[in-house]
Amino acid sequence: MPNSPSRRQVLGGVGAAVVTSALAPVARAAETLTRPDLALTGRVTDLGAGWRFALANPDGVTDPDGRFARAMDPAFDDTAWQVVDVPHDWSIELPPTAEGTQSGSGFFRGGLGWYRKTFTLPPSIAGKRVSVEFDGVYSDAHVHLNGELLGNHPYAYTGWSWDLTGKAHTDGRTPNVLAVRAANPLPSSRWYSGSGIYRRVRLVVTEPVHVARHGTFVTTPDIAAGRGTVRVATDVANDSGGAVAAEVRTTVTDPAGRVVASGSATVGVPAGQTVTAVTTQRVDEPKLWSVEQPVRYRVRTDVVVAGRVLDTTTTTFGFRYTEFHPDNGFSLNGEPMKLRGVNLHSTQGALGAVVDAAALEHQMRLMLAMGVNALRTAHNPPDPQLVEICERLGILMMVEAFDCWRTGKLEFDYHRDFDAWSGRDIAEMVHAAKNSPAVVLWSIGNEVPDASMAGGPAIAAELIAAVRAIDPTRPVIMGSDRYRSVPAPGSPQDLILRQLDGLGVNYNTAQSIDGLHAAYPDKFFFESESSSETSTRGVYQEPDLLNTGENHTPGKRATSSYDNNLASWTFSGEYSLKKDRDRKFCQGQFLWAGQDYLGEPTPYDVFPVKTSFFGAVDSAGLPKDAFHLFRSQWTTAPMVHLTPMDWTTHRPGEPVSVWVYSTVDTVELVLNGKSLGVRKFDRKTTVDGRPYLETSEPAGDDKNDPSGSYTSPNGGTGKLHLTWTVPFAPGTLTAIARAGGREVARDTLVTAGPPHAVTLTASPRSEGGAMSFVTATVVDAHGVVVPGAEPVLRFAVRGPGRVAGVDNGRQELAQSYQQPTIPAFRGQAVAVIAATGGRRPITVTATSPGLVAGTVTVPGTSLGQRNGPGARAVEVPAPPEFAAADASYSGAPDTLPSAMLDGDPATGWSNAYTKQATATLKAVSRPRPRDWVSLAWRQPRRVGMLTANFVVGATLALPDTAEVSYRTARGWEPVRNLKVTWGTDAPTTFTFDPVVTTELRLTMTAKSFLRINALSVS
Repeated sequence: MPNSPSRRQVLGGVGAAVVTSALAPVARAAETLTRPDLALTGRVTDLGAGWRFALANPDGVTDPDGRFARAMDPAFDDTAWQVVDVPHDWSIELPPTAEGTQSGSGFFRGGLGWYRKTFTLPPSIAGKRVSVEFDGVYSDAHVHLNGELLGNHPYAYTGWSWDLTGKAHTDGRTPNVLAVRAANPLPSSRWYSGSGIYRRVRLVVTEPVHVARHGTFVTTPDIAAGRGTVRVATDVANDSGGAVAAEVRTTVTDPAGRVVASGSATVGVPAGQTVTAVTTQRVDEPKLWSVEQPVRYRVRTDVVVAGRVLDTTTTTFGFRYTEFHPDNGFSLNGEPMKLRGVNLHSTQGALGAVVDAAALEHQMRLMLAMGVNALRTAHNPPDPQLVEICERLGILMMVEAFDCWRTGKLEFDYHRDFDAWSGRDIAEMVHAAKNSPAVVLWSIGNEVPDASMAGGPAIAAELIAAVRAIDPTRPVIMGSDRYRSVPAPGSPQDLILRQLDGLGVNYNTAQSIDGLHAAYPDKFFFESESSSETSTRGVYQEPDLLNTGENHTPGKRATSSYDNNLASWTFSGEYSLKKDRDRKFCQGQFLWAGQDYLGEPTPYDVFPVKTSFFGAVDSAGLPKDAFHLFRSQWTTAPMVHLTPMDWTTHRPGEPVSVWVYSTVDTVELVLNGKSLGVRKFDRKTTVDGRPYLETSEPAGDDKNDPSGSYTSPNGGTGKLHLTWTVPFAPGTLTAIARAGGREVARDTLVTAGPPHAVTLTASPRSEGGAMSFVTATVVDAHGVVVPGAEPVLRFAVRGPGRVAGVDNGRQELAQSYQQPTIPAFRGQAVAVIAATGGRRPITVTATSPGLVAGTVTVPGTSLGQRNGPGARAVEVPAPPEFAAADASYSGAPDTLPSAMLDGDPATGWSNAYTKQATATLKAVSRPRPRDWVSLAWRQPRRVGMLTANFVVGATLALPDTAEVSYRTARGWEPVRNLKVTWGTDAPTTFTFDPVVTTELRLTMTAKSFLRINALSVS
């Protein structure tokens, strides 16, 4: 790895400043733990600051030596424990490792952890009800107060509350100790889950007569008819010793805070019981909540007993109505629209599972920029803050419960707790989000194996009933991969579908979704998972192939961004877009996935490939080409995008396939001032009259159609991109989009020179959180991004902030995210900057040896945490990368370059691959026209001959041509006086004038696959 920091650099200079800024807040926080008075802030008090944490066992969920057997005891000595603020994820703070982990978890460990929070409560709350609420702990939380077990909550993705009344000390002197045991046995999740108290914790203090938890349900039953009726059902809990007559007053305010309606109802509430009071009020000419204008109202609820207000709560809601019509599709407030959705797991890249409102909003604004209007919370209930963000930004939500039911997918997943807990957990899911206008669908599961088992229909019936018992206003559905053909009558799939309001299908062909629609005309259908094409930002391969093999060479494990790397069950983005576009009955789709996430790194299963490839943006939040493909179909403002996003790393004269995505029908491509021609999309119309842009040509993307191409119901075929083949020449490549002859958008690529500087840009910090996202870009002397630049970047912070994490979007990355250094990838990297509290500006600097440093300033905020993500970062410099043998491309995991050096003639390097067929594409195994292999040494050596043992067979042959080059300070140079002696039953030798070098490369062209079982020099 170039410019890897030495140990001396890490401990001195800038590195020392980074270490100091990380440790100082911990020391200050430790002092505050000796003064644990809890400053109550009204009904709800945040319990995020000042916890102690110990990782009892990172490799299992047992306490082998019993050191933590009494960790719940108030007298237990926790002074040596780490000081942390929650939300907290201990897994992301550990270095990734292949030992004892799996690719599904991103090679991060789980284990057993303990948290302790010490606090005192004032005498003023004596006689009141005190409870503690958790939004989520991963997982199997056991919570103790003052040594007493309050209870256990296994599921990681739902919140819960425990009553502390009578158990907590309220004399203002005696400390209370809240102790939480959390366990993450591996494997427990198919993707990275994180570990620990990763969502918020709060203390709730009320009078004995109060609004129950989740005790307000606001509906607008007449809004579809134009009437602004607001029905508020309030659950009043009476934990006093006698019956009371409680008056419930509800006041509706508009977005400006003006009172627009009010109501009241009085109910008798017996001691120890909860009674529901219902008020109905009417708002004149209410403004509707929509994706364009997410207008929100509020209901203030006062519980009054004997003229005294005992409790007050505020609930946000919106006026809106939806319809999921089996034939006409989805509409919001009577306006037809497609669900343009994405799937997102509940992790935040370098932050791991830590929930921060600003990070969530940053992610959702990226999705909005792509044209997204809907989110599926794959595959679990969301954090309440995400629901609030979506309703504020105008993003519809499909809120989902479980990734499995009774039958599990992994040894330690939710199936172990399903029977005992699923009823409570799905009820909590609905209660937590039932008032949000953003939520339009409840999902009872994803790809659950029980859907095709005899017990499945009964389980589905129980879950559906549990949802409808709380909220009968929204459809209940599930997402499934078990409906790729029409179910047999009476089968489990058939019986479940007949109970649901609709169905989300995962990876169905156009023909199969048509079959379902015909067989179940009273049900609505949509794609709960679509596409799943895999890509790496800035990597491109064989654009003329609709599906490509993967490169298995260590350090080069990446997939193509030409929308042409597909697993056996997946589809290209273009196919998925066309399939949904053409079917009015299809409610829309949820792309898998909106962003790369930790874990599940299909198509690889090898360390250190630790993030997924499915996202339209990478794990750092940097858009890939897929982002622009979907943007071209999901937005209407003029835009144009060039693929590849690189006009630098090509050979002179190399034919480059240039794709253009655009919302405009006419695009001209210009290279160095010379027009390369104008291409146009044809204007077409769906059979129900909706316009769209598409070329008219065979796409070859559907083997199920007689034409071999996906064919629209209107008979058309085509592509969603324009194509040029351009011989590479350095300079400026520009795509100009024109409408009516007038330029409306352009995209430009410029050939970059050598790296010169680092520039920094900061995204505006979103509301309610502590995180800012700073993008570092390596540029040449003219400010052009250098796409091949991968220098190690060091981020440093001055002011009330710290580096919370770093990422570069590269899926194959061995280092930890929680440290201040990272190599750029394709010229870019991102630092997440955490505010630590304080209004002073935060200055971020990125440096790299030999480059001009970059600096940017972001505002401070009082919302920061002293001991949140990054506060315990331990920098572990990546070891210098060295490969004795390398290759441009390896076709399989067992044909790597190192196999040329192992002395075993049965093994060897090869570029041969076979890509499985998909549901729409045939298998592919096409020889690559050009590849290279190389040998390297740590010290320069003199060489004059290269010997290669080529294997020849049915699909293997000798190269057609071969070139030998050697590494110099100026780059690669050809050897002189090369002579080749080809051998079929003997080694092939390449002799040349001797050179002194550290690396020798053999570049080959061929019409067949190549295999070398031995490579040596002399």
